[in-house]
Amino acid sequence: MHSLTDQKVKARMKRRVMSNNIFKAIFFLATTFGIMVLGVLLYQVISEGIRFIDWNFLTGKLSTDPDRAGIMGAILGTMWLMAVVVPVTMILGIATAIYNELYAKKGKFQAIIQTNISNLSGVPSIVYGILGMTIFASALNLGSVVLAGGLTLSLLVLPIVIVSSQEAIRAVPGFLSEASIGLGATKWQTVKNIILPASLPGILTGTILALSRAIGETAPLVVLGIPALLLPFPNGLMDRFTVLPMQIYYWTLDSSLVEEYKFLASATIIVLLLMLFILNSVAIIIRNKFQRRY
Repeated sequence: MHSLTDQKVKARMKRRVMSNNIFKAIFFLATTFGIMVLGVLLYQVISEGIRFIDWNFLTGKLSTDPDRAGIMGAILGTMWLMAVVVPVTMILGIATAIYNELYAKKGKFQAIIQTNISNLSGVPSIVYGILGMTIFASALNLGSVVLAGGLTLSLLVLPIVIVSSQEAIRAVPGFLSEASIGLGATKWQTVKNIILPASLPGILTGTILALSRAIGETAPLVVLGIPALLLPFPNGLMDRFTVLPMQIYYWTLDSSLVEEYKFLASATIIVLLLMLFILNSVAIIIRNKFQRRY
């Protein structure tokens, strides 16, 4: 009887080890395939665009002549756009996460709100573009200006910031807040002095990664009517503008007529990737610098 049981246990363990090896091989092949595709894309983009990146390209204005075209207007437009997106998403996102996680009464209504926030993070970005066009461009009569584009992209990434901030707040050990309240601190003092500092690395990391998505979005801005024309450099929130993803989009379309635009699009992709790399590096630095162990 015992030998039969031992044989069953050994057979079960053998099947588990085999299943583990099979899935490990599948995951390894999937990861390798993804890295290979990414490597091919990066090689093609860098080989086509690196020779076009120079000082004149980075500081010049848009031009119908590919040899004279520059992307300074798109870079400034991207920076102005993020000047709207960053404060809106951080203030509203973190405040909403604090309220939902620490102040809202737990119940059916709060669960419905939480479910809807989580679902909004999966809505296609073009839907937010339609919403931005309806509310900001048409109803508020802002048109295709920096403020309308920034508010539209803020709506896009706000659910991501809220969810990531809630997860960071939820990860703070409960005994910290209990000890603070036990020593006589109010709830807000506990939130400000204990919970927020402890959850800050996770909140900032999630926020910066969400902003990285906002920088690379094109569909909402296309719906909003953001052009890629010979516009003057934007100098304020109410100026018309273009951004790097829009410039890449239009130059890619124009490459079917003029081949040089393909190389300009590749060069712009390199600049955009560098900006995204810097943002993600900042996220890692912030996480490693301010992370505390409790």
